Amino acid sequence: MPSKSEITLSVVDQSPTRKGGTPREALTESVKLAQLAEEWGYKRYWVAEHHNTSSYSGASPEILIGQIAANTSTIRVGSGGVMLSHYSALKVAEQFRMLDTFYPGRIDLGIGRAPGSDRLTAAALSYPRRTMDIQHFPQMVADLMGFIHGTLPEGHQLGAIKTQPGGPPETVPEVWLLGSSDYSARLASQLGLPFSFADFFGNTAEYGPKVCELYRQNFLPSEYLSEPKVGVGLQVVCAPTEEEAEFIGSSRAIAKVLRAMGLSTEGIIPPEEAVNWPLPDDAVAYQEEQTKSFIEGNPQQVEEGIMEAAERYQTGELAIVTNCYYFEHRTRSFEMVADIFRNSEPIESGIEQMAASD
Repeated sequence: MPSKSEITLSVVDQSPTRKGGTPREALTESVKLAQLAEEWGYKRYWVAEHHNTSSYSGASPEILIGQIAANTSTIRVGSGGVMLSHYSALKVAEQFRMLDTFYPGRIDLGIGRAPGSDRLTAAALSYPRRTMDIQHFPQMVADLMGFIHGTLPEGHQLGAIKTQPGGPPETVPEVWLLGSSDYSARLASQLGLPFSFADFFGNTAEYGPKVCELYRQNFLPSEYLSEPKVGVGLQVVCAPTEEEAEFIGSSRAIAKVLRAMGLSTEGIIPPEEAVNWPLPDDAVAYQEEQTKSFIEGNPQQVEEGIMEAAERYQTGELAIVTNCYYFEHRTRSFEMVADIFRNSEPIESGIEQMAASD
């Protein structure tokens, strides 16, 4: 089990858009949160890709990465992730080689296989071409690595192409495969790449550790990585009290139910509205099932939840997702989590503190 001092915290930011807010506010807040995350000691700041949704504004991670990297100085910045199936391996490689040219040694490229959207939007991203046959995804990832590193194998039909910016790169982006199933885990192990599991979906934690262990057992060392490297994304809300954390988290919890019911709310709804939303019993049960791995509570409870996740997944490389309505609640939560792990000693509960003072 990783010790508390071995925990490395990062951020995954989906650029949530609040009801009554604007995409400009959401994206500006992403840049501001990245600046604060750097100040608080987070290692990485990854931004997501979503399309055709009123809840998230991050449709172009490569552009947002450039804005964030330009307004920070040390934190690694990357995608969590680029949905490679919509694009060409060469185009994505050149975009991230370009970013790495401006910000050498600070750029991560997280690759996802899922569409990040509905079927119609996925088709629109390729239109008028056909959507990619998912069977080609492993080849696309292999080609992407070849383009980034300039190492396409001899005889490759695209081997004559020189990736831009040209010349030997000072550094290259660090590429991760992202996933919530064993597909990407198996592919990452075969290609010798780092793998990040999406526990933050809320309903994947029961099999997540098995997926990560499968990755470790089948890992093949590569020119990119000598031993397996696992990261895990966790959904977390930390507040001074358990009651306040539950109140804040109600906005993200009900969002899953409303999406499943086909109800559009034009952004994340405020907790004052979320806690009073009338839900039938089956919808309440669905909400509980879909959010059962969410971590929320006071600092003591959040520390315990994060450490339990680190033990389940046997990794200290943890990324935090915090979606809520008010930006001040979001930033406070990230700061409180950072404070927990800046302190090498476990946080005592109120009862333990009173007992120690007697």
